[in-house]
Amino acid sequence: MPLIKAAFMGVLEGLTEFLPISSTGHLLIAQQWLGPKSDLFNIVIQSGAILAITLVFRERLLSLAAGWRQAEQRDYLLKLALAFVVTAGVGLPVRLMGWKLPETVVPVALALILGGVAMLAIERALAHRPGQTHIGWNVAVWVGLAQVVAGVFPGTSRSAAAIFAAMLAGALARPAAAEFAFLVGIPTMFAASAFAVLEYASNTQAPPENWAALAVAFGTAALTGFAVVRWLMAWIKGHSFAPFAWYRIAFGIAVLLAAWAGLVA
Repeated sequence: MPLIKAAFMGVLEGLTEFLPISSTGHLLIAQQWLGPKSDLFNIVIQSGAILAITLVFRERLLSLAAGWRQAEQRDYLLKLALAFVVTAGVGLPVRLMGWKLPETVVPVALALILGGVAMLAIERALAHRPGQTHIGWNVAVWVGLAQVVAGVFPGTSRSAAAIFAAMLAGALARPAAAEFAFLVGIPTMFAASAFAVLEYASNTQAPPENWAALAVAFGTAALTGFAVVRWLMAWIKGHSFAPFAWYRIAFGIAVLLAAWAGLVA
């Protein structure tokens, strides 16, 4: 049963990490019935999903690595680095000081609803602007800050915050914004996982971790995430994010009603 539950959690993580609907919110609800998981488990399975990005964008990553001497490729790499540095430089002190809302049902549900409303507003504001593909330095800074906001406010969705920050800061086309947000997620989430492992290793009071379950969840998250990212990148070439925004709002309201009825806590 622990391995079956872990596989389900991995699939759920892979489905919700990249769609702008908040993996935290869905995992929180799932853990109401499947049992709570450690911070190490929740963060490391996110890296399983992030591994999917390296596979989906492997040609883009190889192109960037091989062409770093070219001005355009080097410029893109530096902007990815800047976004990561902003995330780490602001996010690490915030984490160490414990500035984070609790991962409880009501705050997460409110973040889902407010995030959905914000997504609809941004989509409407940018509807008649021609989407650009050039990533500006301001986009890198705002994407980095957006990832910090997503970490402080569970339910925001890291992918949603980063994608919409990129769209708003640079009036970017959805595919360009999503690609940049996803690529920034590679060092961000791998670094977060490494930090979580170090925290676990240095905590002598930490409960034992089920490493087999963690490995199963990691693998299923990677496989599911690979399929989801490929589908999403094709979808947003001709569609807006509005369906995901409405889903967030509906899901957030459903969670609030479930909390009010005492079904979740």
